[in-house]
Amino acid sequence: MIRLRNSAALAALMLLAACATQVSSGVSPQAPGFLLGLWHGFIFPVAWFLSLVMPDVAVYAVPNNGGWYDFGYFLGIVVFGVGANRGRKVVYRDRVIREPRGRVIDHE
Repeated sequence: MIRLRNSAALAALMLLAACATQVSSGVSPQAPGFLLGLWHGFIFPVAWFLSLVMPDVAVYAVPNNGGWYDFGYFLGIVVFGVGANRGRKVVYRDRVIREPRGRVIDHE
């Protein structure tokens, strides 16, 4: 019963989201495109911090040219920006070798 209710709610949200459109007057030929979206995604952490203290700074350009700007913004954040910083992973292994007589030799 819960799965059916969750599925119905998800279907209703998807149907509602499918009705969303962008007003054509909101998009101009000079609107930011893919490359500016990539740049804005890359500088997202700095822009976000500045948007907290400066009212004229925004983290997302409006109006933009739609899907290509969004795709560039996504790539900028995930691939080149914040999402790319996974840190340095160090794996330590201890190697233990057993001799036939049962003695253990520990190599570090």
